[in-house]
Amino acid sequence: MRHGEHAVFTLRAAGASLVVGPAGPVPRVLHWGADLGPVEAQDLLMTAVPARLNNSPDVPRAFTVWPVERDGWSGTPAQRGNAAGTATTPRPELVSAACETEPEGGGRMVFGFEDRICALRGEYTFTLDRFGVLTVDLAVVRDNSLSDAPLDTYTLDGLRALMPLPDRARELLDFTGKWCRERAPQRSHLLHGGHVRRAHRGKPGHDTPYLLAAGTPGFGFGHGEVWAAHLAWSGEAEYLAERLPEGAGGFSGVLGVGELLHSGEVRLADGDRYDAPTAVFAWSASGLDGIAGRLHKRLRARAGHPVSPRPLTLNTWEAVYFDHDLDRLTALVAKAAEVGVERIVLDDGWFRGRRGDDAGLGDWLVDPDVWPEGLDPLVELVRARGMQFGLWFEPEMVNLDSDLAREHPDWVLGPAQGLGPTARHQYALDLARPEAYALVLERISALVAEHDIAYLKWDHNRDLLEAVSGRDGRDRPSVRAQTLALYRLLDELRERHPDLEIETCSGGGGRVDLGILERTDRLWASDCNDPVERTAIERWTRMLVPPELIGSHLGAARSHTTSRTTDLSYRLATSLTAHAGIEMDLTTASADDLASVRAWAELYKELRGLIHSGRVVNADLADEATSLTGIVAQDGSAALYTWTRTATSAAGQSGRVRLPGLDPAARYRVRVRSELGTASRHQGADPAWIEAAETGIDLDGTVLAVAGVPLPTLNPQQTLLLDLRRRP
Repeated sequence: MRHGEHAVFTLRAAGASLVVGPAGPVPRVLHWGADLGPVEAQDLLMTAVPARLNNSPDVPRAFTVWPVERDGWSGTPAQRGNAAGTATTPRPELVSAACETEPEGGGRMVFGFEDRICALRGEYTFTLDRFGVLTVDLAVVRDNSLSDAPLDTYTLDGLRALMPLPDRARELLDFTGKWCRERAPQRSHLLHGGHVRRAHRGKPGHDTPYLLAAGTPGFGFGHGEVWAAHLAWSGEAEYLAERLPEGAGGFSGVLGVGELLHSGEVRLADGDRYDAPTAVFAWSASGLDGIAGRLHKRLRARAGHPVSPRPLTLNTWEAVYFDHDLDRLTALVAKAAEVGVERIVLDDGWFRGRRGDDAGLGDWLVDPDVWPEGLDPLVELVRARGMQFGLWFEPEMVNLDSDLAREHPDWVLGPAQGLGPTARHQYALDLARPEAYALVLERISALVAEHDIAYLKWDHNRDLLEAVSGRDGRDRPSVRAQTLALYRLLDELRERHPDLEIETCSGGGGRVDLGILERTDRLWASDCNDPVERTAIERWTRMLVPPELIGSHLGAARSHTTSRTTDLSYRLATSLTAHAGIEMDLTTASADDLASVRAWAELYKELRGLIHSGRVVNADLADEATSLTGIVAQDGSAALYTWTRTATSAAGQSGRVRLPGLDPAARYRVRVRSELGTASRHQGADPAWIEAAETGIDLDGTVLAVAGVPLPTLNPQQTLLLDLRRRP
């Protein structure tokens, strides 16, 4: 470990590097991006100081790791707050610095600060993992001994991780969306001023910025230099990219994230501490797929990452909705077993008073009117068929028409003067209130223990508005406390039931972030099972999350959420390349359709080892009506590509399309997988090589990955599967 307040520290891993050096009272980032190798530190220091501009401070501006006005920084500060209107000009000063590298690459830099104006001690930690992912952890501790003057409580209004961007990062990508259309990409230019996105819904939301990427103009999936940021937090968040005319020290722009705090939400008395959510940054020289590759490797290396084969799952929601009838469910379980399902999840409607979505939330007791013998008959039936049993909960919510709300109206999160409007007929339960937390924990834990439940689907079906709690006698903002209570609840359930798996759902994909994924095993990307919408939703969800953590289910021919009707073969292919499952009512399927579903289940089980460990790649195509997505084994020995068309387009031919991610030096056996049915074509005949690939054809990696191959012209809402295996 190296120490030194004036040293230059370097971390290197997987082709990326971070260099931090002195800049007066606070260090600055000298470089973040491509690995510079054993660079001469003095050269970076010499070239880090920008010009001193006209009509500017009389010393060159610096952009430090904790940027504030003292440094001449006029952009968004790292820290904002006050002590009863004073202490508004933070002045952190470095008091300790250390750097430790790891043998396999990466390491950690830790900096300590004192701020005598705000009476705060600061901690700043950079961690570069062996995959080249950089995280920033910030904390402040109130320390009245740093000031001689009487001190008021310090109200922290923001603590952000801000990283510098070079001038060539001129284009931005982030995301927006709505229910059933999550993670819709949007691009813009990084102009002078700020591009600021605030997730102000008590959770990331269906319109979450998700991943804010800045890159060289025209960057795509497989090309361009990209810098990206994500906040690993399930509460409210702020994402920003900023450029000022005077730049950011020796750089041009800034990329940052932080928790979006309500005024008064964090009030620090002497000894109180605030730990900011972890900020996650990644750099890539090979486009967005390079960013995704680093993040996927990081997630897969976690100690708690699922390693067993991801079971084919049937969720009962779209099959039965609230109609919980044992005979009907018995027939559904039988069909599920027939096609090869490995896990059954009983969705909403099993608990007391829950005959619709306007009552019962909060009363997590089995409804004796619907289940006179309890859940045991269904659980035993599922297990007798060799399947796991899972159950739906929405622990953070409450209906006013519930015994819980009638007995404890003050446990509802909202102003004491009167609650605002419901959403889906419900409110949030104040989980930061110890009594409410304990009740929910014990009710869920008791059911998990009683039925040896293997899996929970954890839902959250509304935004938080006026999220204030009166648990200490006065209404105070409580989004942060609610989020931390959620984390504690998940952690405690996992500690009590180590084999329990949990899926995170929030009206579909309204809470997808690396904070919740530290505590869950699967996410529900969207309530939309329409394969046209799902193709785009899952493609962009995979920018952050690997396929094995994304639930993707086969829906009915006529979509529950869009009313669009699609072929079974297309729906099967779309739900194959993630953690596959079923929503459709199998009891209404024809014998031919059941045979197709069974073939799909067998194909999923054959390929899931590749799907759940491989590298995700995407072709950069001019025709937005088409997409080519692949999952390639880490050693390049195998790959599965999905060639999809969602709409018609003017072009009649695809031209030569490159299959990204393959080894150009290898030779591959290419085979069309037609078990799910033949994709409908909009042409007279396939390219000759595709006709040969129906039975298998050998082709060089240079042809497939460098020159490219012509692909069939499909009709809209069709998918072709290509299976590749490296030849000995």
